[in-house]
Amino acid sequence: MALKQTILGNSLPNMPWEEKPANCDGVMWRYSKNPVIDINPLPCAQSIYNSAVVPFNSGFAGVFRVDYKSCMPYLHVGFSDDGLKWNIHPERIEFHCDEPEIATMTYAYDPRVCKLDDWYYITWCNGYHGHPTIGVARTKDFQTFEQLENAYLPFNRNGVLFPRKINNKYIMLNRPSDDGHTPFGDIYVSESPDMIHWGKHRFVMGAGGQWWQGTKVGAGPNPIETTEGWLLIYHGVLNTCNGFVYNVGAALLDIDRPAKVLYRTNQYILNPEAPYETTGKVPNVTFPCAALVDAPTGRIAVYYGAADTYTALAFCQVDELIDFIKLHSEVF
Repeated sequence: MALKQTILGNSLPNMPWEEKPANCDGVMWRYSKNPVIDINPLPCAQSIYNSAVVPFNSGFAGVFRVDYKSCMPYLHVGFSDDGLKWNIHPERIEFHCDEPEIATMTYAYDPRVCKLDDWYYITWCNGYHGHPTIGVARTKDFQTFEQLENAYLPFNRNGVLFPRKINNKYIMLNRPSDDGHTPFGDIYVSESPDMIHWGKHRFVMGAGGQWWQGTKVGAGPNPIETTEGWLLIYHGVLNTCNGFVYNVGAALLDIDRPAKVLYRTNQYILNPEAPYETTGKVPNVTFPCAALVDAPTGRIAVYYGAADTYTALAFCQVDELIDFIKLHSEVF
């Protein structure tokens, strides 16, 4: 029997994948050879995590958060034939910008990459005069990068683009924040006619409800277009007596009105359990940033940061995940 095609997208038969283990009772399972990128991966770096991967040519390209031994984060480009073994350039990305004021960058972290039309757009948490906002750049070849205007005023984090225009507008999820390790945060959506001017900011969903996402929530990979709506994989944060715990949840957004939540999990689909997730620079973190999808089979591979130290990989199947979201859902 032919599989129904729930994901509206392209075939990606060479994406990394492992079948679900027989003893796995969850909807998402970890790559058996995690972490994909280990600690101290470059001479300049103490860790690489919270990074973005996309199909490119016959393989894959990525924009990676590289934390230097100064503890300052910057962005590097990397390439892979299989999405598992990565050649990450030792030099940070040099962004070209016509506006010197915007080109001044004090730090850069937690990138996402989204293919739109003929461009790959990069969004990241950009240090503008030392305060976080959403930086935007674009490339066609992952060799030359053109930096555009920042999308928002400080303070903002987790800028995540939709992979196509909606009502002829570019759409971006984001989370207003503060200057510290934000102890709050809700997801909003904004639109732009030109990838420069952003407005019509609308509330999407907030923290609260269950403790696993009671402190803050933030968008993860670029939303995946499905026949059931936009599939959003996000992080939800629990505040414990020993600090924050970053978990992974999922939701379905209306295909034409992405500010409208159709379903949202009332329990996590992944949380820190493996040693590389519970032990590291920042323990107890699973932070999703990118997803590869093979539309005909419904396979999804999610790249996530583990303990702010490693890059790891987990898998799920779209129909199983959507069934789980609907079964274990908030009421909207």
